[in-house]
Amino acid sequence: MNGLPDPRLPSGTIADAWNRTQGSLPLISPSRKRELHLLVVGTGLAGASAAATLAEQGYQVRVISFHDSPRRAHSVAAQGGINAARPLPVDADSVSRLFADTLRGGDFRAREAGCQRLAEISSAIIDQCVAQGVPFAREYEGTLSTRRMGGASVSRTFYARGQTGQQLLYGAYQALMRQVALGHVELFCRRDVLELIKVDGVARGVVCRDLLSGELEVHTAQAVLLASGGYSNVYFLSTNALKSNASAIWRAHRQGALFANPCFTQIHPTCIPSGDPYQSKRTLMSESLRNDGRVWLPSDSADQRSAVDIPESQRDYFLERQYPAYGNMVPRDVASRRARELCKAGHGVGPGGQAFYLDLSDAISSQGREVIVERYGNLLEMYERITGEDPLMTPMRISPAPHYTMGGLWVDYYLMSSIPGLFVLGEANFSEHGANRLGASALMQGLADGYFIVPATVTAWVAGHSTKPVADDHGACREALARASGRIELLLKGAGTRSADSFHRELGAVMIDRCGISRDAEGLHAGLADVALLEQRFHAEVSIPGEVQGPNPELEKGLRVADFFGMAKLMLRDALAREESCGAHFREEHQTEEGEARRDDENFAHIAAWEDREMAEPIRHAEPLNFKSLKPSERSYR
Repeated sequence: MNGLPDPRLPSGTIADAWNRTQGSLPLISPSRKRELHLLVVGTGLAGASAAATLAEQGYQVRVISFHDSPRRAHSVAAQGGINAARPLPVDADSVSRLFADTLRGGDFRAREAGCQRLAEISSAIIDQCVAQGVPFAREYEGTLSTRRMGGASVSRTFYARGQTGQQLLYGAYQALMRQVALGHVELFCRRDVLELIKVDGVARGVVCRDLLSGELEVHTAQAVLLASGGYSNVYFLSTNALKSNASAIWRAHRQGALFANPCFTQIHPTCIPSGDPYQSKRTLMSESLRNDGRVWLPSDSADQRSAVDIPESQRDYFLERQYPAYGNMVPRDVASRRARELCKAGHGVGPGGQAFYLDLSDAISSQGREVIVERYGNLLEMYERITGEDPLMTPMRISPAPHYTMGGLWVDYYLMSSIPGLFVLGEANFSEHGANRLGASALMQGLADGYFIVPATVTAWVAGHSTKPVADDHGACREALARASGRIELLLKGAGTRSADSFHRELGAVMIDRCGISRDAEGLHAGLADVALLEQRFHAEVSIPGEVQGPNPELEKGLRVADFFGMAKLMLRDALAREESCGAHFREEHQTEEGEARRDDENFAHIAAWEDREMAEPIRHAEPLNFKSLKPSERSYR
């Protein structure tokens, strides 16, 4: 690869640039589309919406899902809501306001043109979902309700109680299954993508493993769309589903796709604390709870009393104290960092002193128990089932946990990666969130990519490039099959005694300590050494029982943990190279006197895009960021 590909940003003003771009894209006749095949990997919001829309346009679409049903994709777990710029009587929101909040929330480490496009599309997403029957909350007179999420200047988050992701996914799922019934979509469930197939440098398919039979399969198409999610499970204990993995995007990276900003990872402040050392994941408590819940810790670090016994005068509502303008609704990275500081100073509560309180008592007193239950009922029930405590009677104990990754495969304005023909959607790409994603923007981005952007840009790509079919026995397919089977054989030959899970847990402990809420050069160097040593031990000591054929969940774990080691090293390298603090990337050496992130716009106002090299150190490329509509300023929520 010779440097960084052209990001193909639109010329002229960014306002309405997407409409101008769409108007200039080449089209394909509906009859011709019926002869063309596309491959979509992933059935979350981005993948399901893209597959349904492309099939509706006439393409023959093949969809690969890790799950036994697309409804089990991790998008189902999103709780808080989806942002959209729609002028409401209360706040008078606008596209320009959502654009500014998104760019500023990401600490000016995203492209202006992408943030603008996302804001412009956002309202159409709500229209699409309402038409599908998504049961958004409504006011008494019938208008859609909104609530506010962290870092937003207005109330613009549309929601369906605490189940917004589930309801949006069901809407995309029904659209997808309609196309399956019509014969336009071929759905392959319980498949794990292990390799990308390139023909003459162009992405033309994938190799995946049937998780029931164990067979390796080849799937080819005119273009490949990856919508397989992020990589938070590198940390082991994250809010992601247990089987969420980064193998599809990591394998694409190993085949030449640039990886952008891998160190930009988000630690969500409001999650249920770990119950014991053997817990396998963390449970999210929606950020929306901070609309009505107040965050606090005991003022006295030696205070061991229960929450209900601590009087008001001895409680430190630290976010309200430190950020009077935004209070409890500061962005996630700010809330997590401030809570961690106080916990490390000895003010934390619960086992290990790692948690803080989220208290709904004032909201219950002022609005009534029924209103709070109606608003957050399923979240409150979930909390009580897991902890055995009633959040309506006693403050919730919560703590930060890895949740979302702003980094991902580099894409241009058309969502195509540095590998021609490989498009990347949703959390799998690095996209519009910069160094920190605002709450309720993930669902917005996934559906914007799937319903509106990729259906236009994929058509433009296919219209201008060769569409010859690739046979399953093509040399490139055989090479990809050999790579996948070689990695499987290597793992199964291991003569060790340790499980893949034990190494994953150890890797997660290193990563949360060295590359978590805050980082420093010494810790990052140590982390690189620790991960390299742990990876060597993994290959020498891991034991993968079972056979190649048939179901083998331990083999699944081994393959994904092997990829996580490479992912972890790239995250550490990226965090070490970015000598600044910005958004969720907080370098201890680069902070203001008030403990806020200190950006270095002179040297780091760019997107870092890493190029993989076989048996050599990766190369770091930089795509400059230019700001014309909104000049970078200090991201202040005080």
